[in-house]
Amino acid sequence: MARTTTSTPQLSWNIRLNKLQRRVAPYVFISPFFILFAVFGLFPIVFSMYLSLQEWNPIQGLGTMRYIGLENYTWLMGDPWFWRSITNTLWIAFASGIPQHLVAIPLAFALSRGIQSFRHPLTAAYFLPYITSAVAIALVFQTIFGTQFGVLNQTLQYLATAPWSAWLFGGLADSLPVNWLGRAPNIKPAISLLVWWQFFGFNVVLYAAGLATIPKDYYEAAQIDGASGRQSFFHITLPLLRPMIFFAVTFTIIGNLQLFDQPFILTDGTGGTGQAGMTVAMYLYRTGFEWLEMGTAAAISWLLFLLIGTLTVIHFFFFGRSGLERRD
Repeated sequence: MARTTTSTPQLSWNIRLNKLQRRVAPYVFISPFFILFAVFGLFPIVFSMYLSLQEWNPIQGLGTMRYIGLENYTWLMGDPWFWRSITNTLWIAFASGIPQHLVAIPLAFALSRGIQSFRHPLTAAYFLPYITSAVAIALVFQTIFGTQFGVLNQTLQYLATAPWSAWLFGGLADSLPVNWLGRAPNIKPAISLLVWWQFFGFNVVLYAAGLATIPKDYYEAAQIDGASGRQSFFHITLPLLRPMIFFAVTFTIIGNLQLFDQPFILTDGTGGTGQAGMTVAMYLYRTGFEWLEMGTAAAISWLLFLLIGTLTVIHFFFFGRSGLERRD
């Protein structure tokens, strides 16, 4: 009887410990994620919001922070450089974003309807620029856009003087060589061309994946009814591809409004002549790390967040409802 009375409390304690472990163990296993998110995700967001209300030079230490309320935001509303960066960002975003999809959709359609043996190699080739370092691509394009020895100017010079192409490009001879990265009117088109080339392949892959989900029976039925390839594209492919178009355009809006690497490299970190290539992300960087106005830089980041959020909501309001409803 003594053994029974001594083992019963021990057994009860083990049961309680086992129940406690079962309750606590799941939270212990998922705690690393929440700890890392709190340290590297939540804290920077909250701190940047707090910092946007402060005046602070990081070199002088945290103790030099001074609360100034919304003064950083009101100052930015009257800052011409900030509005110029907004204009540059929107110009580049639309000039590089719209052609991405105008080229990617027909190209993905042609790949899906073409020779199947070349489909995957060509898709991989188009996707290659997307996974290549943006800095490396920008350095290559900086060479391409060179004034005296750039490949683009050399090609235009040849086309303007060659007998077989002079009738078309001969009018460019007087304006060559073009200073692509030194003259303000040429900087934004140069950056847009780079961004378009780098990211249109990503959209090709997205649209190719979307096209793979469309049943081939629709195309076969349309072919039996005498529909041409153009009619099949506009009346079958585009309507059924709306969800993927909405998804891809949303990605383009978010990505193009945060451009930094490409314009930073092409303009040598200055924004170019007349700040024609300075995006909002570049202005944020220069404000915080060159001019050491961290409070103003934090305010710029939140205004950029509001701009991205506003355009995304507008895009969803006008195109998202119909885009997410797939027609069968």
